[in-house]
Amino acid sequence: MFYLFIIFSFLFGLIIGSFINCLVYRLHTKQPFVTERSHCPKCRKQIIWYDNLPIISYLLLRGHCRHCRQTISLQYPLVEFACGLIFVLISLKIYFSFVLGSIAILYFVGYCFFAAVFLFIFIYDLRYYLIPDVVTLPAIFLALIFNLLIYFSAPTAQGFWSFFSGYFLGGLVGGGFFLAQFILSKGKWIGGGDIRLGFLIGFLLGWPHTLVCLFLAYISGAAVGIFLIISKKKSMQSAIPFGTFLTPSALITLLCGQWILTKYLSLTLY
Repeated sequence: MFYLFIIFSFLFGLIIGSFINCLVYRLHTKQPFVTERSHCPKCRKQIIWYDNLPIISYLLLRGHCRHCRQTISLQYPLVEFACGLIFVLISLKIYFSFVLGSIAILYFVGYCFFAAVFLFIFIYDLRYYLIPDVVTLPAIFLALIFNLLIYFSAPTAQGFWSFFSGYFLGGLVGGGFFLAQFILSKGKWIGGGDIRLGFLIGFLLGWPHTLVCLFLAYISGAAVGIFLIISKKKSMQSAIPFGTFLTPSALITLLCGQWILTKYLSLTLY
């Protein structure tokens, strides 16, 4: 049963990864998402279903369109594989947390959904230096709903306001931190999309896990930024999409934020 769950999680992740690739392309090109069939972005020919299988079709076609033979971006199989791997990690976290029954399903669906949202934002911000509100705004609302469902599904000694105060505080810290930077710099340091992403991360992770996410994002962002400047691929004036650091940091915190926090406190307090 355990191995079937892992296999299902990986295959499910491949499908969602393919969906994310499609959403990134169609949202940027303003194409209808539901009514239009998948097609090659270069020759516009419709993609047959057996050429649209995650990873497998890319390998069988050797990374080229069947019709025009133009190269298919490596982004497609990489995103599909990454999503499959992330979903496997989520299933492992839930399994080894000994969460059972309907609450386990709720955690799995919720974590997979927000992992997909973060992966989408990572790809979109990396490619276009933009975080679409059409994704982040509904996700903020759904993060609150998700935690509300967790509260009513899992028995806890905490009262409602005691439970939710941590998530509201996380949202205020996550969003407020970037809002303050936006105001102080008049929009030069940070974009509006980062503010809304900060609210999303805060309302999802709560306090103090939002701080863990911010810490990881700034450490990784500084390391990558220094490397790019030293290698002369970027300058001090170059813009770097910060969503590409926030989203993986949020995923890491979602999966093992408590462990990171516990280790950090054990090192600082003793």
